[in-house]
Amino acid sequence: MTADLLEEIAALKAMLIAADARDKRKDERIARLEKLVAAFRQAVFGRKSEKSDPDQFELALEDLETAMAVVHAEEDAEDRAAKRPAKPRAANRGSLPKHLSRIEEVIEPDSLTCACGGCLHCIGEDVSERLDIVPAQFRVIVTRRPKYACRSCTDGVVQAAAPARLIPGGMPTEATVAHVLVSKYADHLPLYRQAQIYSRQGVDLDRSTLADWVGRAAFELRPVHDALMADLKRSTKLFMDETRAPVLDPGARKTKTGYFWALARDDRPWGGTSPPGVVFTYAPGRGGQHAERILQGFGGILQVDGYAGYNRLIAADRIGPCIQLAYCWAHARRKLIEITRSGPAPIAEEGVALIRELYAIEAEIRGTAPATRLAIRQDRSAPILARLDDWLAYHRARASAKSPLGEALAYIAKYRDGLGRFLTDGRVEIDNNTVERTIRPIALNRKNALFAGHDAGAANWATIASLVETCKLNGVQPQAWLTDVLHRMATGHPASQLDELLPWQWKANQPPKN
Repeated sequence: MTADLLEEIAALKAMLIAADARDKRKDERIARLEKLVAAFRQAVFGRKSEKSDPDQFELALEDLETAMAVVHAEEDAEDRAAKRPAKPRAANRGSLPKHLSRIEEVIEPDSLTCACGGCLHCIGEDVSERLDIVPAQFRVIVTRRPKYACRSCTDGVVQAAAPARLIPGGMPTEATVAHVLVSKYADHLPLYRQAQIYSRQGVDLDRSTLADWVGRAAFELRPVHDALMADLKRSTKLFMDETRAPVLDPGARKTKTGYFWALARDDRPWGGTSPPGVVFTYAPGRGGQHAERILQGFGGILQVDGYAGYNRLIAADRIGPCIQLAYCWAHARRKLIEITRSGPAPIAEEGVALIRELYAIEAEIRGTAPATRLAIRQDRSAPILARLDDWLAYHRARASAKSPLGEALAYIAKYRDGLGRFLTDGRVEIDNNTVERTIRPIALNRKNALFAGHDAGAANWATIASLVETCKLNGVQPQAWLTDVLHRMATGHPASQLDELLPWQWKANQPPKN
C-alpha cells in the first residue's frame, strides 16, 4: 500500500469522524430544541393550575426564544468554521423606520489597483443597515439673564423675566419630567429603579425628588385629563371595565383594595371618525355608584362585562340620560372554555364552536361601515345565535344548576339580551376586549410598583396613565406630547383651549416633518 493511499484513507477516516461528530452535535441540538418546544407547549396548553400568570409567561417565552437563538448561533458558528454559507433564518428582525437618522460608513477595498495593473472602477454596491443605540445622555441647560444698567441715569436695572417652569426653582426641564413619566407609566419602571439608572450615570436623584416631579406634573395635567373625560362622554358608544388597585393603608399597616375604572372609546372597527381614547378614574371601591358617578352626563350604549354593579345604570328609578348595556361574548366563551380544560365536555365544546362562528364573521366585517356590519350580522350571525339559543334552552333544562356547566349556561341566559345587542346596532362590538386591552398597562405597572402609596397617589396614577395610553392609541409619542403640554401648562395655557392639547388634536396641529 502506497504512502499516498494511506494518507487518503486517513483523510477519509478523519472526514467520517468529523461528520459523525457534527451529526451527534446536530442530534443534541435537535433534542434541546424539542425540549424547548415541549416547555413552550406546556406553558401555553398546560393545565390551568400549572400555568403562569401572563407576565411570567412572557418572561418564560423570552428565555425560550433566547435559548433557541443560542442553538442557531452554534449552527452558524459551525457553518463558518466549515466555510459553508450560513442558513437563512426565518425570523422577524424588525424594521428600521425612515425617520431615524442615518450615519453612513463606506468600506473601501485595501487597494483599487487591479492585479493586471489597471484601475478598478465602481460597478455597484451592497448596502446594509443596522440599528445602533446611543445611551441616554444627560446634559445641563444653563440659562443666563444678563442685567443691564444705564451709565447716564439711575433708572434702574433691566433684565429679561425668568421663564416659567414646571418646577419653580427646580433642576428639571419639562423634557426631563416627561421622561420620568413615560418611564414610569408607559415602560412600567418604578421611580426607585429610575433613580438607580440615573445614579449609574453620575446623577444622584432621590426617589422622593422624582416623586415630587411626578406629583407636580399630575397636578398640571389634571385639567387635560378632565377635558379628555368630557370629550369621551360626549360619545354615544363607550366601553367600561374596572381593575384592582392595591393602595397602602398606613393606619392598618397593610394594603386596601381600590379600583381603577376605565372608560374607553374606539370607533375604528366600524369606521367612526371620533379618535380613540381611554380615561382611568380611581375609586376606593367597586360599587356601581362609582360607575354611575363617572358616567354622569353620558347617554348611549355602554359595553361592559357581566359585573352586577352595572345594573345600577339601567335601574328604572335612575335619573339621567338613558344608558343601554351591551355585554361581552368573550366572557361567556371563557366560562365554557374553563369547563373544557378539566376534561371532555362535549356540550361546552359545542357552545364554544357556535361562539367561534360568530367571531369568524366579526373578523371579516371589521372596519366596515355600521350599516354593512348590521346587514351581514342579520343575514349570517342571527341564524347562528338562534341555534345557540336552542342549544342553551335544551341543555339548561337538563344540566344541574349548581354544576359548572349549569352556572355557565345560567350566565349566558342572564345576559342574553345584552349579548344580542350587536345584532341591532352596527357600532356595537361582540365583546369588551377593547377596554380590557387598555387596562393591560395598568396591570403591568401594578405588578412592578406592587401598590400605590395612598389614594391621592392612585388618582395621580390614573391621571397620567390616561394621557399616556391615549397618546399610544393615537400614534402620538408620549415623550414629545408630555414635553410640549407640560411646557404649555407651566406657561399658562388658556383653560378655554384645553381641547387643543388632547393627543389627536395636538398631533393634527404639529408641523409636517421633512
